[in-house]
Amino acid sequence: MTQCLFCGVVRGDIPAKILHRDDRIVAFEDINPQAPVHTLLIPVKHIQSLSEAGEEDRELLGDLLLAAGRLARERGVDATGYRVVTNCREAAGQSVFHLHVHLLGGRRFAWPPG
Repeated sequence: MTQCLFCGVVRGDIPAKILHRDDRIVAFEDINPQAPVHTLLIPVKHIQSLSEAGEEDRELLGDLLLAAGRLARERGVDATGYRVVTNCREAAGQSVFHLHVHLLGGRRFAWPPG
């Protein structure tokens, strides 16, 4: 996926403020933050969206959520509350077609969203 923006971040071709990296997940600050804490967590493996994830991705998906919780604690938003969001397809707001999880915190959020 040479044209994928987030694959470029994984490869290191596109600069990002990396907060976490291991062999399965990369987390970095969003360049257009919607909250004081806005972190993106992406799998190293290219998966277009949650809709394309398969049974073989079960552990990876769990790892993404556990990493989001860990980063919420590290970024100091776990006590006050935070939101974890993934958008699937363009009509739902997905603009980069590489599965990613938004970790948002540091402000009050309304419901329902958007």
